[in-house]
Amino acid sequence: MTRKLVVEADGGSRGNPGPAGYGALVRDAQTGRVLAERAESVGRATNNVAEYGGLVAGLQAVLDLDPSAEVEVRMDSKLVVEQMSGRWKVKHPDMQKLARQAQQIARQLGGVRYTWVPRAQNGAADALANSAMDGRPVRRDLAAEPATTEDDVQPVVAPAPVVTTVTHLLRHGRTEHTPERRYSGRNDLPLSATGRAEAEAAAKRAGELGIEVVVASPLRRTRETAEVVAGVLGLPVTYDDDLVELDFGQLEGLTADEARARHPLATRRFVADTTVAAPGGESVADVSVRVGRARSRILREHAGKTVLVVSHVTPIKLLLAAGLDVPDEVVHRVFLEAASYCTVAWSSDGRSTVRLVNDTSHLR
Repeated sequence: MTRKLVVEADGGSRGNPGPAGYGALVRDAQTGRVLAERAESVGRATNNVAEYGGLVAGLQAVLDLDPSAEVEVRMDSKLVVEQMSGRWKVKHPDMQKLARQAQQIARQLGGVRYTWVPRAQNGAADALANSAMDGRPVRRDLAAEPATTEDDVQPVVAPAPVVTTVTHLLRHGRTEHTPERRYSGRNDLPLSATGRAEAEAAAKRAGELGIEVVVASPLRRTRETAEVVAGVLGLPVTYDDDLVELDFGQLEGLTADEARARHPLATRRFVADTTVAAPGGESVADVSVRVGRARSRILREHAGKTVLVVSHVTPIKLLLAAGLDVPDEVVHRVFLEAASYCTVAWSSDGRSTVRLVNDTSHLR
């Protein structure tokens, strides 16, 4: 009888393009047993290129296991599934190369078909891709299954229960830069009197949210906000350098008009492209990488808990982008008030839900 195997594959990029990695695993279609796992970094690439990398790795793993097998590839990338099924054209040069590689491997197998699945059903491959992006590659092959009879087939082990971690994202209170909307990055400005009052109002609201952990950027304005809230909650504050605001370099302290006047070309490029750094500073893509690290740590170290994250405009917007599974460019389409709350819930099966954005009801 022809063996039937399932490939689950995914890929991701923190920045799109940015540091990227893929994940893939092979299951026995009948028992659900995982036979092989692969996770590897692909350097700087887009999500789609990383997803193709996962496809190639999964098919190669099948070829190594059993070239005669019939394979169903399950991916949550509609683009890859449609292109590999022949319904859409592959236009990107890097993707064309990977698509040809996948086709060459597929021709050596007993048969391959492609199925799109919702992201929630591709959590194992997504976890492997994140492991690769976190610098933890995986190459694991399970020993071949021993011959069995109908009497000694073991039951399939039930999957681990889904755990949901809720993050309440609080932007710090106002500083002297806030009313004039000046670029405010790595400065050490304290909260203004208004900002302090906003932090106190946010603290009262926090008491209703069931918060168990407080994590914050170590910059002064976020530190002061976090300490006010944590004091009301009776919790310690853990500081994470990866949650600090974007480094605006030479734009620091300037209004948008002043920045365009003093650095016209650099400002225009910085605002238009998330991969371009502010002059002497960082790009949004740079921040996305470190915020991705912070998110992974929070979800790993505080799984199943309700966490307050006190940070800045750019990191919070990037956490919202990750929660929505959209590119970093969305940061230019979201507005966040000082001391506003956002909420994102993250499930261990790979799903995420944005529940709240820019809530300032506690400030009224």
